[in-house]
Amino acid sequence: MKMPKVLTLIAAALLAAAAVPAQAQLLRARLNADIRSTDPGVNRDATTDAVMLHLVEGLVALKEDTSVGPLLAQKVEVSKDGKTYTFKLRDGLRFHNGAPLVADDVVWSWRRFLTPATNWRCLNEFDGRGITKILAVEAPDPKTVVFQLDKPSALFLAMMARADCGGSGIVHRASVGPDGKWIAPIGTGPFKLGEWKRGQYIELQRFDPYASRNEPRDGNTGGKKAEIERLRFMVIPDGAAAKAALISGQVELVNDVDVADLGEIAASPLLAVDKAETMSLSAILLQTRDPLLKDVRIRRAMALAIDHPALVRGVSNALARRNNSAIPATSPYYSAAQAQGFTHDLAQAKKLLAEAGYAGQPIKLMANKRYGAMFDVAVLAQSMLQQAGMKVELEVLDWATQLDRYTKGNYQAMSFSYSARLDPSLNFEMFTGPKDTQPRKVWDSAEAQAALNASMETIDKTKRQALFDELHKRLLDEVPLIVLYNGLEITAHSKRMQGYKNWALAQPRLWNVKLAAR
Repeated sequence: MKMPKVLTLIAAALLAAAAVPAQAQLLRARLNADIRSTDPGVNRDATTDAVMLHLVEGLVALKEDTSVGPLLAQKVEVSKDGKTYTFKLRDGLRFHNGAPLVADDVVWSWRRFLTPATNWRCLNEFDGRGITKILAVEAPDPKTVVFQLDKPSALFLAMMARADCGGSGIVHRASVGPDGKWIAPIGTGPFKLGEWKRGQYIELQRFDPYASRNEPRDGNTGGKKAEIERLRFMVIPDGAAAKAALISGQVELVNDVDVADLGEIAASPLLAVDKAETMSLSAILLQTRDPLLKDVRIRRAMALAIDHPALVRGVSNALARRNNSAIPATSPYYSAAQAQGFTHDLAQAKKLLAEAGYAGQPIKLMANKRYGAMFDVAVLAQSMLQQAGMKVELEVLDWATQLDRYTKGNYQAMSFSYSARLDPSLNFEMFTGPKDTQPRKVWDSAEAQAALNASMETIDKTKRQALFDELHKRLLDEVPLIVLYNGLEITAHSKRMQGYKNWALAQPRLWNVKLAAR
């Protein structure tokens, strides 16, 4: 019997409506490049890290403020001498193949990490060349894992939690073949690996038996739930193409949005923008061995001649805030002392220049155009320094050449950016050290190095804070570099996405995110 036309139309509409929930179970997020592999912390880059942390989990993870909290571990106990770490595992943990996770699995994963043939990125931090040496990893019972270290380290847990270490993610033995070669990750995360179509997308699937923590979501730890049935990371290298895909509804999420695109994106009633301060540092590096800039009075004059809030507003379209500390403003160690910075004082800058006998000698300020913010910082700083009577000349190079000159310490002044570090000791370590053996280091100070070393050894938070505050004060006095501001991560997404939250690590977290029907 032939169905009347009106009923046919109604049936079609009902079928379309019924299809919406199924369609809503696929969330598409943009990647600016394909992942390098599925082996966490081994063959990796930042894009790979972001995807893999949806699949694998470690004993601990970074919290929202980048401190460290337990993840697979229920709790962590540290011996009085700081050399024994005991992890008690949570109940109900399962791998993606259904096998229960026990302490022996943790031991196996860590022994694989510590085997040089694995080529784990973070091996040198745990084998005695870096922060400490792991002497033993043992499982006295199915719920307990014990790490023995050769010396105490305030950075041990933070290193375990690092994204570029793959979060020290624990995987099942079946993730590798009989020959030890990597196959695919069988982890414990809220999503499991689906299809990887190289150069196009990598798709993850919800892992229904996932055992979540009970607390609210907190960085890469806390409560997690895969609300989306399928999560597809789409490889779209071109920024303009990514923006077009977002506006047209072909993807629901684009992170690392260019400031210049904000107006067009914000004009769409279907899109939302989320911003977060990151832990990267933008700065002007000063060569303290330069015949001119070795005089601290000239370096201080440069710091005082810059109108820091105005420069940061100009570079970031008023989205970022100035920060003259090496410790990011989002760090739990960013204290009232760290908030102290340089005051714009042209009169004092001119006075210091006169005392130093500055007579208009040229100062070359290096920059590049690959990273627009670095170039903009240089242009604005040049104008401000000239107002104090300094003759500043821009030297614009391609990024590879500038990076080579930075590594060799071959410059007078340079607009530069340091990528995010997750502990204040690591922030200071980026630029503190002996120039004779590490020419890229900016701050060659025995006193600063001693305070930095002490901050890496003590786990007492009060003592560490005092050391960081001392380092900051000394940094403002000696001015080996002028820290300007922390980076900004801008994410645009469909308003259909509910529960998404950007954060200081600038990596998308797509658990606890729902996708409403159209």
